[in-house]
Amino acid sequence: MEMKSKILNDPVYGFINVPYGLLFDLTEHPYFQRLRRIKQVSLTHYVYPGALHTRFHHALGALHLMQQAVEVLRGKGAPITDEEAEAVCAAILLHDIGHGPFSHTLEHTLINVSHEVLSELFMEKLDEEFNGRLGLARAIFRDEYHKKFLHQLVSGQLDMDRMDYLNRDSYFTGVHEGVIGYDRIIKMLAVYDDELVVEEKGIYSVEKFLIARRLMYWQVYLHKTVLSAEQMLVKAMQRAKVLAHAGRHLDAPRPLAFFLHNDISAGQFLTDRDALLANFALLDDYDITSGLKAWAFADDPVLAFLSDCILNRRLFKLELSNEPFEESYTAGIRHHVERWNPFGPEALEYLLFQGSETNSAYDVSKEEIKILHKNGKVLPMSLTADYGIQSRLVTKYYLCYPKQAVRV
Repeated sequence: MEMKSKILNDPVYGFINVPYGLLFDLTEHPYFQRLRRIKQVSLTHYVYPGALHTRFHHALGALHLMQQAVEVLRGKGAPITDEEAEAVCAAILLHDIGHGPFSHTLEHTLINVSHEVLSELFMEKLDEEFNGRLGLARAIFRDEYHKKFLHQLVSGQLDMDRMDYLNRDSYFTGVHEGVIGYDRIIKMLAVYDDELVVEEKGIYSVEKFLIARRLMYWQVYLHKTVLSAEQMLVKAMQRAKVLAHAGRHLDAPRPLAFFLHNDISAGQFLTDRDALLANFALLDDYDITSGLKAWAFADDPVLAFLSDCILNRRLFKLELSNEPFEESYTAGIRHHVERWNPFGPEALEYLLFQGSETNSAYDVSKEEIKILHKNGKVLPMSLTADYGIQSRLVTKYYLCYPKQAVRV
């Protein structure tokens, strides 16, 4: 008897199934295989050495959770046809296919187009290759399908994307604060009035999910050493682009060289989709790492310094503050950096930089998580929880500079 699905061994969930047919064929496509070469959490492994998992891992995990969610909802009478089930699974499988090297880090540096836009373009192109079989998946992805709850499973406050990345990232980093009761939350999902809701008895699992998300942001995704490494990578790419535009020769793999020499806008992707997608589909973490290895010996001392520091984890000091830095304090650091700076005045913007990062555990300005109470009423999460959920936006400010600059 012929097998109906491909069985894969996932370290987080155990055995997972990818059904033969459209879903399996999508995973075999070069666009999807490229996700093996894109790290899920960028340079987080500079702090948590185990965090080397990929977007490929994550997409398959999200597919697995989507399959479970569809089964649970069908068991509670939600109207999901086989065609819709396959489509919502395809949508979650491809939701991150537009990510560039090191995921979010270089999103607006190498190419000023969001990964969501690129994901849509890849899905459009794949739809053509698969003879229109992704039409429904694309409609669900864009929230243009009449069954709203299907889109909420792909992109919402409790979507399968978040459910997997929190679970997976906490597993590979070893940060147990991020562990969530994903299985219980999925078991508590239901559809009410065409919207995704959580049954009342699942509320504590949802509260833990929201707390875990906040803790993971500050402990992992926005950890100050991770921020330092990622901002240095951004600066190295910015320097390489400046040199490339000035006509300076840079050793770089062909896919990277293309985006160093060309500033591509979202509009250009729309008008010249196939050629630009073909170039972007060749670009991954390996190109960036190869570039850095070559640039560590570049004639330009600033690029060489940044590249060498990133490769050998000689990271800049990054200070975090809950308030904007006093101008007098920033001026003092600038004075130290200027006095130490061996590269000349134009190097200063690559040696001293500041910015801010924001995070909210639960954004009440967006569509709230809805709780279905035993009496049949549906209330938003913010009016249901026993205690106030941290919904305010938290902003932290950073100042980043070479450690050796303040020692002289």
